[in-house]
Amino acid sequence: MRRSWWPLAAITLGNFMLLIDVTIVNTALPQVARGLDASFTSLQWVMDIYALALAALLMVAGSAADLFGRRRLYLVGLAVFAISSLACGLAPDAGVLIAARAVQGLGAAAMFATNTPLLMATYSGRDRGIAFGVWGGTSGAAAAVGPVLGGVLTEYVDWRAIFLVNLPLTAIAVWITVRSIDESRGVPGVRIDWPGAASFTVCAGGLTYGLMRGGEEGWADTGTVASLMVAAIALLAFAVVERGKRQPLLDLALLRRPTFAVLMAAALLLQAAAFPYLTYAGLWLQSVLGMSPVQAGLAVTPMAGVSLVVGAAGGRLLERVAPGRTLGGGLLLVGTGALVNAAMVTPDAGWTAFVPGLALAGLGIGLAMPVLVSAALGSAPPERAGMASGAVNTFRQLGYALGIAVLGTVFATRVRDMVDDSGSVPARAAGQAAEAISGGHADAVIAAAPPARADAARALVHESFAAGLDRICVIAGIAALAAGLLVLAVVRGGPGGPPRKPTTEKSPTEPVHA
Repeated sequence: MRRSWWPLAAITLGNFMLLIDVTIVNTALPQVARGLDASFTSLQWVMDIYALALAALLMVAGSAADLFGRRRLYLVGLAVFAISSLACGLAPDAGVLIAARAVQGLGAAAMFATNTPLLMATYSGRDRGIAFGVWGGTSGAAAAVGPVLGGVLTEYVDWRAIFLVNLPLTAIAVWITVRSIDESRGVPGVRIDWPGAASFTVCAGGLTYGLMRGGEEGWADTGTVASLMVAAIALLAFAVVERGKRQPLLDLALLRRPTFAVLMAAALLLQAAAFPYLTYAGLWLQSVLGMSPVQAGLAVTPMAGVSLVVGAAGGRLLERVAPGRTLGGGLLLVGTGALVNAAMVTPDAGWTAFVPGLALAGLGIGLAMPVLVSAALGSAPPERAGMASGAVNTFRQLGYALGIAVLGTVFATRVRDMVDDSGSVPARAAGQAAEAISGGHADAVIAAAPPARADAARALVHESFAAGLDRICVIAGIAALAAGLLVLAVVRGGPGGPPRKPTTEKSPTEPVHA
């Protein structure tokens, strides 16, 4: 390898790790549930807190990198990511695992925010295009490899290995970074908007917690109402703080541009509709259908595989198409794929029922993701290019976090309703049975049933889980279709190639999947 490509190796390795940790956990959830005796809500938080921390801290991490140095913050992010990965791998209970995942998200935010500025500062001309092409390719590869790698490590080593594998990889990335990447900073005078960052974080966290607690304890529960009120107050505070800032975290004037506002909504809904339901599909494949972790990982790869191929092969063709049409059409395909999944998943369905819908959704993701950031940059003034890039990635991660919360609440409620209505489980045990089914302990429900009722218990597991998957796929499909129609109606513009050259150092190139 040429010496000049060592910085690219260090940056793409970090990018690969932080993105793969979004999906690698999916296939390990049943084993995590059994190993830590984790509840369904705990499993939600294991998935959600990482994306939530990444979303909440991404924009402020970008400002910190410009102020303190991109290379320095990238190294700090790698160190935090490694230490928290070790804590995840050694976690004695679900609470420690969730806390460690939150810290892991903090490290990932520092890494993600510095990726593109470091590439921009290190490469120029033709080399820059090659660098961003390789970097973007690893993003798509992370989406495709994550579920399978998670399955292999879980099945042949242990679920804890999905976190511990990060330790040698971060050590390699740190070593290469120290030896090959020079320090760079943003324009002088950059200040961190701490009040904006704090209020945005409180809003995102309060909203996510309220949505999860509402599904578990009820919408009239004091804790639910309080957390949602805190989120609303924090959102108002964020708007007030940002309006008076000379260097805001997010210039609210951008949201008064219809195209930019719609693209942010599209980023949130695309991520919320396309990926979170795969978490519950993974539980279905293993805890209900009895597939191994490796088999479950392979079963959900049609989405990632198709999106990777389409995104890589269609780039030149899509440059000739208006970004609104590509993004809107991609969202419509994602929505249609989710609805196909809803129609195909029945109590007696096998794993192949998910393949057509996942492939169709993957086609939509491959069309939509590559142009999303480019379209957002094109809708913002050149001097706000870096802010637009950070905002669209923040909304994407926030969409994933909120999607896990909303769809998880709907899924658990639907399963509980099916168990309550079935009459197969005594009323006093219905809640525990529903929690066990939702949380990947379906075998425990069947084992606890009297021999004469074992077949009825097995049927209840299949029917309730299929009903829950059906409901969340319908919601995801409707959300994506609505977003697609909105984009087609509002987002205009010329061909969807690279946007006009920004005046900042931020890059218009972003990963295909998060």
